[in-house]
Amino acid sequence: MILYPAIDLKDGHCVRLLRGDMESATVFNDDPAAQARAFESAGFQWIHIVDLDGAFAGRPVNADAVEDILSAVSIPVQLGGGIRDLETAAAWLDRGVRRVIFGTAAVENPHVVCEACREYPGRVVIGIDARDGRVATDGWAAEAMVAAIELAAEFENVGVSAFVYTDINRDGAMAGPNVEATEAFVRQTEVPVIASGGVASLGDLAALKRIGPYGLDGVISGRALYDGRIVPADALKLLAA
Repeated sequence: MILYPAIDLKDGHCVRLLRGDMESATVFNDDPAAQARAFESAGFQWIHIVDLDGAFAGRPVNADAVEDILSAVSIPVQLGGGIRDLETAAAWLDRGVRRVIFGTAAVENPHVVCEACREYPGRVVIGIDARDGRVATDGWAAEAMVAAIELAAEFENVGVSAFVYTDINRDGAMAGPNVEATEAFVRQTEVPVIASGGVASLGDLAALKRIGPYGLDGVISGRALYDGRIVPADALKLLAA
């Protein structure tokens, strides 16, 4: 199972939010490229980046910071936030992003996601962000009238490489992941799943690892890595065992 360290970008800084609230941002590093190098040096195999400003704006906003990260590390990067059309996705993939993450577009323009899957096989991820089981869009500011698993079912056979399943109510709260909801989601799809939201300890990682055999391929962690609650070496050893 892969542990993805998260770099959430707001105003060019590495931040963490509480349940998606932009007003609750805590800055952890003013230099995203340096943070990315630190994650690579710690032994991580991937980096998960979200352009938070882009998610609200519907277009890339922190492009300079993303490009600095791409230049700073050799490990693959997956990027979400503000990717709403094929042109934007193609531009990032051409610049060196390994996988792009569609969120709002999966709800509002599913044909774009399907076309991206055809054009770039193995390089398209769908972010399914759920609040009480319902999908949220536009930087989590709006709620779509569709259940998370219903949205996943629409893309089951189009070539999506993974779903990033986020429980918004747990994100940044350090209260532990919603293991039950995550397992229910994982068991209902054949697409590999990456869990996100609430991971605060090695115990949380161990609980999610038990879902691995059902199709949970990875876990995203942010705040717990930044504030030292999770030591990278210990976490990587646990998930690799």
